[in-house]
Amino acid sequence: MFTITDKDIHMILSDYKIQAENFTVEELERYHYEEEEPESRQVRLIVKLNLNGGMPLVLRFKNEEDVTQETMEAQSRFAALLYEHGIVTPKVYASEGVFARCYTINGYDVTVMVEDFEDGEIKAVDLKTASETGQLLARMHNIAEEADFHVYSKVLFDPLDQNDLFSFDEFNKYKSELDAIDSELYHSIVQKYEWLVSKIQPIGKEPRYAVQGDISDCNLYRTQDGTLGIFDFNRCGDNQLFFDAIMQAVFEARLMDYSEELAGQHEEAVLSAFLEGYQQIRPFSKEERAVFPYLYALVSAFWLFDVKWSENSLSHAIETDDVDAVHQWMNEIYKRESFLLPMPV
Repeated sequence: MFTITDKDIHMILSDYKIQAENFTVEELERYHYEEEEPESRQVRLIVKLNLNGGMPLVLRFKNEEDVTQETMEAQSRFAALLYEHGIVTPKVYASEGVFARCYTINGYDVTVMVEDFEDGEIKAVDLKTASETGQLLARMHNIAEEADFHVYSKVLFDPLDQNDLFSFDEFNKYKSELDAIDSELYHSIVQKYEWLVSKIQPIGKEPRYAVQGDISDCNLYRTQDGTLGIFDFNRCGDNQLFFDAIMQAVFEARLMDYSEELAGQHEEAVLSAFLEGYQQIRPFSKEERAVFPYLYALVSAFWLFDVKWSENSLSHAIETDDVDAVHQWMNEIYKRESFLLPMPV
């Protein structure tokens, strides 16, 4: 297992020109690759350094198959760009002109990044936070576009690629079963899917720019003066900015913890507040507003939680041979494909 010593930390801090004689180490996150593969040399470790008399720091140690040092450097440079332009985000530190520096520690090759630690993590979303998150994202989009900044890495929420919100491919894994249960309905769903995709594809041909890629309650924080800030650029990559805005808005409206005032009605209210806040800073074009209903229908119809993850998902119904439940899901998916929600702003 990857471990670090005080000597390792002193070496890193010295390279980053950070003075710290005494500190304590608090582990914030570790991915145990060795539990899946004992000989694995992959690493994901995040620690907090509590410095005596100084602001706490975060050290990130990574060696993962899908992340290169070049990607981590670009992600850090994007965070630094946002910081320089007034976005509230932790300061990232450079060493000899680079943010992501390579080391061999305890026999592991790792890339290290150092940044300030920020407290005040948001635990639940309310309407004020949703609106401010939309505004924050719009400012970040404006900065990325004006700087023509790119990270050249995939993101979690690209609707024209594999993403973490919805998946037609997961639905279509069961093509033979679905076709056998109701061939006409199955083919209607596929045709409707292809039609919806055709409606959003023109936007997908527009330029892509760097995005933080994972705005969520656990990646948002408030400073002591109440300003909303953002950290964790681990999923930073390039996306079409309208796609990022809508997918992030849906994510915040469906998959976070919410204040008591939003109990039972959070999706519509949070979605509206987020998009209204975004548009205050970066108004949507006529073409973008026209595309929204088709993108939202795609997300809703093939929502991964319903298709794959929940206990009563379509996948579970197929695997347990519950034909009635499968047919109900097919009807529900087609219904969602056909419901074109106007942009709620």
